[in-house]
This record gives sequence, structure tokens and C-alpha cells, in this order.
Amino acid sequence: MKTWMQRGMAGALMAGLMATAAPAQDEESTNRVAAETDWSVFVETDPQECWAVSTPKETVNTRDGRVVSVRRGDILLFVSYRPADDVMGEVSFTGGYPYEEGSTVEVEIGSDTFQLFTDGEWAWPASPEDDAALMEAMRAGAEAVITGISSRGTTTEDTFSLFGFTAATEEAETRCSG
Repeated sequence: MKTWMQRGMAGALMAGLMATAAPAQDEESTNRVAAETDWSVFVETDPQECWAVSTPKETVNTRDGRVVSVRRGDILLFVSYRPADDVMGEVSFTGGYPYEEGSTVEVEIGSDTFQLFTDGEWAWPASPEDDAALMEAMRAGAEAVITGISSRGTTTEDTFSLFGFTAATEEAETRCSG
């Protein structure tokens, strides 16, 4: 299992890749290989890495109980496959801002709730087992509501459609498994 520091570095690398490859922002990306309803699949070859990614359908930002307008970077929910690192199904999320120090991000899918640990602008489940449980819920669910707190105290709630999630993750896994 990767340490949080290693995951943070991987997240920073992925952020660089996704800055030009986010599905809602750059439909012309050369490494986008599939679109499955609300999810896209991307592949890099050196090193081999595949991921399914989606952008939120709705975003609400609040401070002191009031809706506020804030500037955020890319808001993306990923499932990554990196065979060289022995990673086959790692969930990660970037909310487009640095998280409050020591905070967690909550993912709600139906009646299930999951906690993600934060590092800078990124959040991940604590273990591969937690990744698997979250992915199982995502396959069965219709939407994921992700709530986090920025370093400035803004609470963000991002709603992602899970339509196409199973097909996109299967496509990403297949492309990176052989």
C-alpha cells in the first residue's frame, strides 16, 4: 500500500495530466479512449496508467450556512489503474482547493457513507479494502455526494452521476491489465 506522501505525489502528477484532459473541459484530448455516459476513460502509456474520471453534475459551496461563490480548480472523481505500482482500482478525488488540515472528505452513496483522508487538494480511501468497498457502492448507486471543507472554511458539496461508472472502470481495468 502506498503511503499518503506517495499518494500525494501521484495525485500531483495526475493533476498535471488532468489539467488538460478533464472530460468536460477538453473533449479533444488525445489520451481519452472511451466515454461511458457520465464517465470518461483515459490511458497513458509511459508508464502505463488508466483511469475513469467524471466531473460533478452539481456543486454547492457554503460558509456559515449561506451559499457563497468561490473559485475552485478542477473538481474530479477518479478510479486509477497503475500496473507498475500494483494499483488496480484506487479511488481519488480532487475538490479544486486545498483541504482543511487534518480534515476528511465524506462520500455518500445512497445510505452508505465513506470517509476519505486528505492531503493538499486530494482525498483517498485509507486502504485498498476501503477502495474496493467504495467502488462496490459506486457500481450499485446512482449518484455520489462528496462533501469537504476547504482550508478557508468553505464547505463544498459535489454531486457526481454514477451512470456509466461500471462500464468506464471495467474499460480502464481491461486496458491496464494486459
